[in-house]
Amino acid sequence: MTKAQDNYLQDLAASRRGYAINRLCGSLKDAANRRLFTRDEDAYCDAYGLTPEQKRAILDRDWTAMLDLGASIFYTFKLAVLDEKSMQYLGGVFTGMSAEEFTAAMRSGGRRFG
Repeated sequence: MTKAQDNYLQDLAASRRGYAINRLCGSLKDAANRRLFTRDEDAYCDAYGLTPEQKRAILDRDWTAMLDLGASIFYTFKLAVLDEKSMQYLGGVFTGMSAEEFTAAMRSGGRRFG
């Protein structure tokens, strides 16, 4: 994933780099997979062939590292939901705000670029 002015671009290179982590996170849409993941996160990561860096990001819930390693926010959000985290929480993580501050910023018109 390449960064451009604080934005992540999910280009082809990032998609290839993040394929395993996105597959893992995408699998969490199924209840049976969520149970397996919750039972043994380490083994579940191994079953999806994550790199050591991707595995560490998943296990540590290092959301920013996941994106740096090629993950898509749309897939990582499935993991966040499993942890009962909101999109506003993730928005706060990515912007250095609390979930409440991020929500307030979005309600007041969002970030201004200029």
